Amino acid sequence: MVADKVNEAAEVIWPEEPKPISGECKLVTDKIVSLTEKDDPSPLLAEWAELLQPSKVDWTNLLDRLKEQNTELYFKVAELLLSEKSFQANIRDYSKLIDAHAKENRLEDAERILKKMTENGIMPDILTATVLVHMYSKVGNLERAEEAYESLRAQGFQLDFNLYNSMIMAYVNAKQPGKAHKIVRDMEASNINPTEEMYMAVFRSFSHKGDCIGALNISSSLLCAGYQVNAETCKLLVEAYGKAGESVNARNYFDHLRKLGEMPDDECTGNMISAYQVKNQLGLALELLLQLEKDGFEPGVATYTVLVDWLGKLKLVEEAEQVVAKISELGEAPPLKLHVSLCDMYSKAGIEKKALQALGVLEARKEELGQGEFERIIDGLVAGGFQQQARRMGQLMEAQGFPISEPLKVKLMAKQTFQSTGQTFQRTRRTRV
Repeated sequence: MVADKVNEAAEVIWPEEPKPISGECKLVTDKIVSLTEKDDPSPLLAEWAELLQPSKVDWTNLLDRLKEQNTELYFKVAELLLSEKSFQANIRDYSKLIDAHAKENRLEDAERILKKMTENGIMPDILTATVLVHMYSKVGNLERAEEAYESLRAQGFQLDFNLYNSMIMAYVNAKQPGKAHKIVRDMEASNINPTEEMYMAVFRSFSHKGDCIGALNISSSLLCAGYQVNAETCKLLVEAYGKAGESVNARNYFDHLRKLGEMPDDECTGNMISAYQVKNQLGLALELLLQLEKDGFEPGVATYTVLVDWLGKLKLVEEAEQVVAKISELGEAPPLKLHVSLCDMYSKAGIEKKALQALGVLEARKEELGQGEFERIIDGLVAGGFQQQARRMGQLMEAQGFPISEPLKVKLMAKQTFQSTGQTFQRTRRTRV
C-alpha cells in the first residue's frame, strides 16, 4: 500500500513523459502533420495509434504540434480524439476545444462539440458555461448567452468581472438597456465595481432609445459610483429627453452643458431641436438656433436633418428642399434618416418622381432600416396613393424580420379595397354607356 501511494505521488510530481517517436512511427507522424485541412486524418491516426500504443500524454503532444503548424487540422484531429478510447477525453478537453472554436468565431463547430459533450453525459461546468456566455454574447445570440449565464447563477457559481461585462454588452448590443442595468446592479451587489465605460455603454443605450427614466437612473448610478457629471452625460440626457419629446428637461441639460463651458455640438443641437419638434414648438427651435449662431455655432448634418423632417411634416416642401441644399453644400453623405424623411414628404405631397428616387435609395439600404422606419415609409406611400410600392416595401419589411403593425395592415387593405371598388365602378359606368 505504501509503495502504491509513493508511486501515485511520484506521478503527480513527475508527470508522464511522451513516448519517443522513431522509425516507422516517425514517418506516420510526419504524414499526419503534412495533411491538409481537406484530408481525412482517421486512417493515419489509426496506424499511428497501432504503432505507438499512445496514452493521453502522447496524443496531447501530437495535438500541440498540430496546433502550432496547422490550426484547421488541429481542430479536426482534436474532435476525432474525443471518441478515442486511449485519449480518455474529460470535461476539460471538451471545454478547451469549445473555447478554441469560440475564439476563432466558429460558432457551429463550438456548438457541435457542446452537443457531443452532453450526449456523452458530460454537463458543462463553470469554465464551459463561461466560455459559452462570452461566445454567444460576442456573436449576438442573446437567448443562448442568457441560458448559459442563468445556468451559472442557478448553480451558485461566483461570477467574475469579464462574465458580467459580456452580458452587459450583449444586452446593450441587443438594445435592451434595462436588462443591462440589472446586470450592473448585480455587479454592485457582488462588490465588483463596474467601470465608467460599462456605465456609459448602458447610458448610451438608454439615450438612443429615448428612455429618459432609464437614462436618469443610470446617471444616478454613475454618480453613486463616484463618477462626475460631465459634458457627455449632459449630451446623453439631452438625447434621451429629446427623443422622448420632453423639451423642458432636454433644454435644462442643454443649458447646463453650456454652463460647463461646452458649446453643444451638431448632434446635441439636433437632439434639442428634435425635442421641440415633438412638441411642435417651432418658434422656440428657431429662437435657439439664432442664439447659437450668434455664439458661433454652425449647424451640421444632424441639425439640418431634423429640420428637413420637421418642415416635411408641415408640408413645407420648398423650405425643406432649401435645407437639403445646405446639407449638400457640406459635402457629407446624407444619413439614412434624411432619405426616410424625403420619401415620406414627397410621397404625401404626391411628387412621384422625387418620392420614387428617395424610395430607391431606401430599398438599396433596406438592411439598415428598422421597423419604425419601414412603417413610416409605407404609411407615406399609402397616403400618397403609391399602393404598389407600399406593398413591395411591406414584403421587404417582413423579409427583414419585422412584422407589419395592425393599423398599417388596415390602411393597406382599406386603400386596396377602395381602389378595387373604384375600378369596378368605372367598368360598370363604361358598360352602361
